[in-house]
Amino acid sequence: MNTNNLDTLFIFPKYKKTIIYFLCAISIFVSNCGTDSEKKNVSVFAKETGASLESYKPRFGRKLPVVAVIGENKYTELSDFIVPYGVLTRARIADVHALADTRGTMNMFPALKFEIENDLADFDGKFPDGADYVIVPAVHNSENPMLIRWIREQTRKGATIVGICDGVWLVSNAGLLNDKRATGHWYSFGKLEEKFPSARWIRNKRYVADRNVITTTGVTASIPISLAIVESIAGREKASNVAKEFGAADWSDDHTSSRFEFETKHYVAAAKNLLFFWNREDVGISVFHGVDEVSLALAADAYARTYRTNVFAISESYGPIRTQSGLSLIPDLQNERGRVLDRTISIRESDTAVNVLKKTLAQIDSLYGNSTSSFVSLQIEYPER
Repeated sequence: MNTNNLDTLFIFPKYKKTIIYFLCAISIFVSNCGTDSEKKNVSVFAKETGASLESYKPRFGRKLPVVAVIGENKYTELSDFIVPYGVLTRARIADVHALADTRGTMNMFPALKFEIENDLADFDGKFPDGADYVIVPAVHNSENPMLIRWIREQTRKGATIVGICDGVWLVSNAGLLNDKRATGHWYSFGKLEEKFPSARWIRNKRYVADRNVITTTGVTASIPISLAIVESIAGREKASNVAKEFGAADWSDDHTSSRFEFETKHYVAAAKNLLFFWNREDVGISVFHGVDEVSLALAADAYARTYRTNVFAISESYGPIRTQSGLSLIPDLQNERGRVLDRTISIRESDTAVNVLKKTLAQIDSLYGNSTSSFVSLQIEYPER
């Protein structure tokens, strides 16, 4: 299992004791955390412009490009997987497929779970010529041999591979970034350069395209890269219309990497929220048939990263919920039965996904303080306004 990325480090319970000791020590003895290393990294990493996405070229006589969004059953990063799937499906410019390494429940981190109805073998049987695009999110095991073999085979068949956030580890372990430009989550840069020196790691770009491989920065880069793919397939006007639907102002690759670094307040917030576990709140997010899975993912992702909450999907009915884009969501609770929740959140159908994220961060700020909301923004690499 790869433990070099922020998503993994700050989620899995087996590391919590180590994290607590580490964060407490740092928060007490260190001030201006991360500043020196950040300055050092700026001099190490290239700042060149990443290549723009090339226009899609139809293959095999297909009316629509085929997109495979893949994940691992054990744990797959929630927004990395759900956002591209939701955006590309609702844009109606591609034939989009959600795939697991094996059919069944896909546990998302840091919250929620989905029933994935097709696996890699199912896809291969239906599309022997392969996908046109493969979306690769961060997963629990970035050295998963099944996923690595499958990604390599899709590359051989001519697919464009898109590594979202720490999905870059899986793409790198598949050997696809040799002599290519790439980017990744800000926290992972040092380890990525150390382990994959043949790649050229680019700062200050939200996403970087080099030939048949695209990589992105942190979790929320899933929004602009999805819109950039829409543009490459269907043109700028279509992408602009889809962007409005999701509340995105633009989808450029502009990014300021230096805005993302650990400060003392982040260490203190993480340590305090982990240590005072008895203050954790149970937060329910109401789900229903047709729920906007993109808004749901962004809200759940943000709340679950506070270290102050346990996040649950709650439903009024039993059984799976079919989301707006056709995914099968497994509710954690029905009618709050058997568990008293501290608060319940409803996602307004009239709200755009980006607005839901902004409101969620504002709620976190109001409930748990600015240091916690800032810590969440740092994890998902979302610029604080």
